[in-house]
Amino acid sequence: MVDPVVSHPSEDMYNPHDPVTELEVKQVEHELHEVVDDRIDDPNMDPGFVRAAEEAMEEGDIKHEVELGQLLEEDSPYPEVRSSISNVDDPDMPVLTFRSMLLGLITVIVVPGLNQFLYLRFPSTTITPYVITIVVYPFGQFMAWCLPRWTWHTRIGKITLNNGPFNVKEHSLISIMGLMSYQSAYAAGIPAVQKFTYDMQDWGYGYGILLILSTQLLGLSFATFCRRFLVWPASMIWPNNLPRAALLNSMHGIKSDTFTGMSRIKFFWIMFAILFCYQFFPTYIFVMLSIGNWFTVIAPKNVVLNQILGTSSGLGLLPFTFDWTVISYAVAPLATPWWTQANLLVGFIIFFVIVCPAMYYTNVWNGKYLPMFSTTSFDRFGKKYDVSRVVQKMAPGSMSAPMFDAEAYNNYSLIYLPSALTVSYFLSFASVTAVLVHVGLFHGKQIWRQVRSNPLSANDVHLRLMSKYKETPFYWYFALFLAAFGMGIGAVEGWPTGHPWWAFIVAIAIGVVFLLPIGTIMAISNQEVGLNMISELIVGYMLPGRPIAMMIFKTTMYMITYQGIQFLQDQKLAHYMKIPPRIVFGAQVFATIVGGCVQLAVQDWAFSNINDICQPNQANKFNCASYTVFGTASIIWGLIGPGNMFSPGKKYNDLMWGFLVGAVAPIPIWLLAKKFPKGRFHLINLPVLFTGTGLIPPATGVNYLSPIAIGFLTQYLWKRYRFKSWFKYNYILSAALDGASAIGVVFIFFVLQYVHGQNENAPNQHFYLNGWWGNTAPFSTLDGGAEFDDVPHFAVYQLAKGEAFEGTPLQVGLPAA
Repeated sequence: MVDPVVSHPSEDMYNPHDPVTELEVKQVEHELHEVVDDRIDDPNMDPGFVRAAEEAMEEGDIKHEVELGQLLEEDSPYPEVRSSISNVDDPDMPVLTFRSMLLGLITVIVVPGLNQFLYLRFPSTTITPYVITIVVYPFGQFMAWCLPRWTWHTRIGKITLNNGPFNVKEHSLISIMGLMSYQSAYAAGIPAVQKFTYDMQDWGYGYGILLILSTQLLGLSFATFCRRFLVWPASMIWPNNLPRAALLNSMHGIKSDTFTGMSRIKFFWIMFAILFCYQFFPTYIFVMLSIGNWFTVIAPKNVVLNQILGTSSGLGLLPFTFDWTVISYAVAPLATPWWTQANLLVGFIIFFVIVCPAMYYTNVWNGKYLPMFSTTSFDRFGKKYDVSRVVQKMAPGSMSAPMFDAEAYNNYSLIYLPSALTVSYFLSFASVTAVLVHVGLFHGKQIWRQVRSNPLSANDVHLRLMSKYKETPFYWYFALFLAAFGMGIGAVEGWPTGHPWWAFIVAIAIGVVFLLPIGTIMAISNQEVGLNMISELIVGYMLPGRPIAMMIFKTTMYMITYQGIQFLQDQKLAHYMKIPPRIVFGAQVFATIVGGCVQLAVQDWAFSNINDICQPNQANKFNCASYTVFGTASIIWGLIGPGNMFSPGKKYNDLMWGFLVGAVAPIPIWLLAKKFPKGRFHLINLPVLFTGTGLIPPATGVNYLSPIAIGFLTQYLWKRYRFKSWFKYNYILSAALDGASAIGVVFIFFVLQYVHGQNENAPNQHFYLNGWWGNTAPFSTLDGGAEFDDVPHFAVYQLAKGEAFEGTPLQVGLPAA
């Protein structure tokens, strides 16, 4: 539909005999033809706008054509973007100021340090970008009020402590710096796993920092090749940026004059206050509101009931959760386009409502002896796979890489995967090939057009405004690549990692190949195709029996795409907020370097000062649960290797068909979309359908069905039937819900939970530890982790102690070489 708030020019403007007007009409018709021709390549384009353009050209309605052309000229054709992003810019607004540099520096030291400290604990709490954006605002306003306006004139220009009011560009730059550094560096897990999994193997701070900075910065160095495809085009809307931009603009009064009624910033603070106060209930007072496994309480020991209706470790088919942190865990329902959520729903129903239970209850791969949903790998006794039994023993502090003990493996057990995990592996394999084929078919024409033409000539208001600023020179990115590459080679060759230099180049090359296709899917759908699984598969075959090499290869390949996409997403936010590209580049590099150094320093301090860290029963829950999964993967994929699991003749070889399914499946969808361009076939996005449920497990149905229900109400019904109010409030509501829930959880954690540890006598621990039914019932069922003597395993088939459902690898004829 065409945005009703767009004003239309007067009919008197048009004179068909005026040569200037005739030239303008030809240009408009060319642009409208592109919109119509690209309809199957652009699922976010408003179908109402496409129909209006098509009808105007078919009827020769010049007035309507120019009206539509004016919309393309003056603002974005995407209502989602128009509602959040300003179409004007003040080039003289200061960006790199004393305030932005100081607050940015504090942000990239404090936030990454705290988050890394909390990452070692389970359950973990994260200070999110919304927390940063909201908390920084009053500090910026305070500095604008109190700092003296002294000015110094130097050779490099005018320097002042106070540039006047705290503005939206300063605020955006600080937020971007926080976005770049708030998450735990993926590579920090490598030295951590070496310490607590491989007999306290500590290779020093230098080794860790080289790995972190190399893998974090390589993605940015390749962003220059993707900016023209993923940042400049208007069709690359990056939905996750829209609530952030709406919040920043609303806080600084941008676009406020275009709306009537309650202002967006007032609406934001009202919703923020309501949800912040409400967050105490699901997080602290009434945890059942968060967990939502109400129906499992009826029969806490009934395995099938808990598997189907459980929300913690079951399918979660009736997900009655009232906690926004749970609802938005896997899907951002108010930011993600409805067509994306519809694909997620279809994928969840096909693969996890139909296929997964069918596999489980027919005992495919001995699934009924195991939990249906679990991230754990199991042995033939139905117990967690004891990886220590297949690793050759090393002396504490050894500088040697661990080795696989094939004889011990052959006399112990094959690895068995839960049914949900096998489905997840199949979908991961399918998504890797599907993303290449889908992007080639549906977006290849647009990509080729961007290669051949000058993107800066495109008729997009935001690109036109950004053309005033100097682009980041290519050699800046090249110099960054050389530095990151050198650090990576230094890490893999300077220590006995077992990772040859050529494998490092292979990891980079594969990651680069996938950066543009995965970035395209992320930019239009808000869903990312992960490469962690395929990277494990490749390195497991390429460098078998080398767990340290496996972790380095996986991290390098995965972070090329993940971190590269994060850089590009933040550069798109800067593009929307009109921040000069050179300043953004410098801020991103600075935040990444400082944040990475701080994170590793905090982690090293924690390992030296926290007793029993990374042990399962650590007193303050610093059990390194996330790193434990990372370490287990290094042994399964790097030590035992995929050759013992997925090669021909092995137990899980059939999962490899996922690659073929992913490569072939997009083709008939594309053919149907080409045959029926006015149909909805172009909205079927198989990479999204395959990869959207990639967080299962540990995510369950509650993390998909509940947000999709919210998305149907907001992104479909509200948008369709109350467009004006949706246009004004949807994205600011998303920011309010995300920000309030994040700040509420952090506040509750530090003030009411962590500060008293496990002290059950503390008065403010009454509800949390010594609580009532609403806090104990969610955990008193099989789904909630309760143990019962007569149901020792959360599985349909119960094994007696010492009983096995299969023999050893030698006995079943599947030994390791």
